[in-house]
Amino acid sequence: MRTDLHRHAAIQPTAIRNLGILAHVDAGKTTVTERILYLTGATHKRGEVHDGTTVTDFDPQERDRGITIFAAAVSCLWDGHRLTLIDTPGHVDFSAEVERSLRVLDGAVAVFDAVAGVEPQSESVWRQADRHGVPRIAFVNKMDRAGADLDAAAASIRERLGTVPLVVQLPIGVEDRFTGVVDLLRMRALVWPDGVDGYQEGPVPESLRDEAHRRRRLLEETVAELHPAALEEFCARAEVSAPTLAAALRDLTHTGEAVVVLCGSAYRNRGVEPLLDAVVCWLPSPPEVPAVRGVFGGEVQERAADPDAPFAALAFKVSAAATGRLTHLRVYSGTVRRGDLVLDAGSGRSERIGRILRVQADRHTDVELAVAGEIVAVLGLRSARVGATLCSPAAPLLLDPSAVADPVVSVAVEARSGGDTERLAAALARLAEEDPSLVLRTDPETGQTLLSGLGELHLEVAVEKIRRTHGLEIGVGRPRVAYRETVVRGVSGLVYRHIKQEGGAGQFAHVVLDVGPLAADEAGGFTFRSAVTGGRVPPPYIRAVEAGCRDALAEGPLGGHPVTGLRVTLTDGGTHPQDSSEAAFRTAGRFALREALRAATMALLEPVVEVTATMPEDAVGGVLGDLVARRGRVTGSAVRGGTAVVTATVPLAELFGYAGRLRSRTQGRGSFTTRPAGYAPSPGSAR
Repeated sequence: MRTDLHRHAAIQPTAIRNLGILAHVDAGKTTVTERILYLTGATHKRGEVHDGTTVTDFDPQERDRGITIFAAAVSCLWDGHRLTLIDTPGHVDFSAEVERSLRVLDGAVAVFDAVAGVEPQSESVWRQADRHGVPRIAFVNKMDRAGADLDAAAASIRERLGTVPLVVQLPIGVEDRFTGVVDLLRMRALVWPDGVDGYQEGPVPESLRDEAHRRRRLLEETVAELHPAALEEFCARAEVSAPTLAAALRDLTHTGEAVVVLCGSAYRNRGVEPLLDAVVCWLPSPPEVPAVRGVFGGEVQERAADPDAPFAALAFKVSAAATGRLTHLRVYSGTVRRGDLVLDAGSGRSERIGRILRVQADRHTDVELAVAGEIVAVLGLRSARVGATLCSPAAPLLLDPSAVADPVVSVAVEARSGGDTERLAAALARLAEEDPSLVLRTDPETGQTLLSGLGELHLEVAVEKIRRTHGLEIGVGRPRVAYRETVVRGVSGLVYRHIKQEGGAGQFAHVVLDVGPLAADEAGGFTFRSAVTGGRVPPPYIRAVEAGCRDALAEGPLGGHPVTGLRVTLTDGGTHPQDSSEAAFRTAGRFALREALRAATMALLEPVVEVTATMPEDAVGGVLGDLVARRGRVTGSAVRGGTAVVTATVPLAELFGYAGRLRSRTQGRGSFTTRPAGYAPSPGSAR
C-alpha cells in the first residue's frame, strides 16, 4: 500500500511504530529494509546491497564492505501508520550501535536466514532486546535458497532463544520454487508472480489444504496454552476464531511470552507486505509500552507518551552531516517545535532547537514539530552528547542512557605529519563524541594516543573514517587487547598504618585487610565488607576505606592493568582522636590494598571470544589446526549440506589477522563471526 510520505503532517502516537531490524550479519536486514521502503512508496527504486545502491547503507565504507556499520533510521507510511525503522549492524564489533538503538525502540523485527536459522549474532542481539524488554516478531528470510527450511528455523528459535515460535504462515513451494505463503489466520493464499509488484490473493491450494488445516490447529492449541481468552474460546468451541487469535498473538508479542514467525524472500520481493501488516497489527505503539522513567531531585518520575505532557527526549546518536551536527532524538513525551528552548538535564545547559528533521538515512525532510513517540533529528544543539536527556526547562527530568560496553582492543594512532597532530586530536575527539564505545586516552608511560574499541574491525572502520572525512594520513600501531589482573591466592591480616605529620592537623589511619579471590557464586568484579566490631572504625571511615580500595583497583602489580575478581574484608583498625579523617582512611585503603596485591599470588586475565567459523567441509582440518595453533579450544562442530560450522573459544589477542588466514585456508569461501566470552587466565601469568 503505497502512500506519499510528504503529504502527511504530525501523526497521533497510537499510529506510530518504532522498530529495529535485527539479525546476524548477512541475514538480509538491509534488503528487508529496502523492500519495505520501496513497497511503502518511500523510495521508487529497489536498492541492492551488492550494487551499493541501498538507502540505509549510505556510508562509503558500508558500500565498499557490503555490511551495515552504522544504525540508520528511515521513515515510511503503511496503512495509516508511520513506521520508523532503524537498520542495525549485524557484526559483533558494532553491537553498541544495536544497544543504543534498542534503548529507544518499541519493537523489532528479527530476521533469520532460512538455511542457517539462529546464528551467533542473532542470539546476541536477541539477548540485547530481552534486556530492554523490546517486543519482537520474526521474519525467516531467504526462503528461496537451497536448503531453506522454515520448520528447522522455527525449531532453532525455540532451542537457542528459549521462546515459543508461533508460525502463522505455510510456504508455497520450496527453495527456488518458493512463490508465496498460506496465511494461517485467514486461511488464504498469497502469491507473488515473477516481475509483478504486489501479491495475488486466492484460496489455499488443494495440495496444501490438509497441511494448512493441521498447522492452523497446532497454532490454535499452542496459543490456547499461553493465553487465557484463547483457552476459554478453545474449550467452549474446540477452536479459536481469527479475531481472538490475532488479539492473543498481539498480547503474547507484547509480553514476550512468544514470537510470531513469518517467512519470505526479501530479495525476490516476496512476503514483505504481510510483514508490514504484522508490524502494524502486533508490535506496540508508543502509548502501549510502559511509561518512561527518569529522576529529578532524587524523585522517580514517569512520563507517558502524551503530546500534551512536558517535553522529554533522549539523544541516542550524534553524527556529522553536510547541514551540520545532527542529534537524533527519541521523543518520549510532550511536543517540541522549531526554535524551542530545551534543557540538557545532565549538564544543566540550555539549548535552542534550530531545525527538526524527519530522517531518511542520509536524506532529511524539515518538519515543524515532533510529538511524543517520534524519532527525529535536530540541528542547532552545540553540546548535547549521546545519552543526553533534553527536556522542558519547566519540568526537568533525567533519563537513563544506554549502557556503554567496555572496549577490548586498542591501537596506537599518530599523525604521519607533525603539523597534523592537532587536526588528528580534534578528529579523534569528534569521533569519540559520535561513538561513545570508542575511548581515547594517552599512555602515561609512552605518551602514545590510544584508541580503544570493541574489535579489530570497529577500530579499522574508525581510522578509515578519519582518513576519508578529514584527509589525514594516520599511522596505526598493532592493536593491543585490554588485559585484567586477578587474585589467585590472597593474603590475610595485612596491617597498614597511614601516619603523616607536617605541622597542624596530621593524618592517621590504621586498617587490617583480608584479600582473596571472589567465590564462584559471587557476581561482579569487586566486593567489600566490614567485619570490624566494637566501633573501632566508624562507618564513615569504613566507607572511605572501600573508596580507597576501589581507587587501587585501577592498576594491578603485574602490568598496571585493572584488577577484577577481588574480595576485600576490613577485619580491624584504629583511629586517632584528632588526626583521623575520611581522607586519611581512603589513603590507607588505597595503599593497603596495593601492598596486599603485591604480596598475593596474581594472574593475568586475557579477553576471549567465541569464534564461529563457517567453511566448506573439505577445509575443516586446516581451519581446526589453525584455531588450535591460536590457543583456541574447540567447543563444537556440525556439518550441514556440505558446509561445516566450527565453534571455538579463542584469546582475542590471537585473532588479529585471522580473517586473511581463514580466507587463504578456505580459498576465499570461509567466514567467521565473534562475540565476547569474558576473560580467562593467560597461560604462565601467575605470580
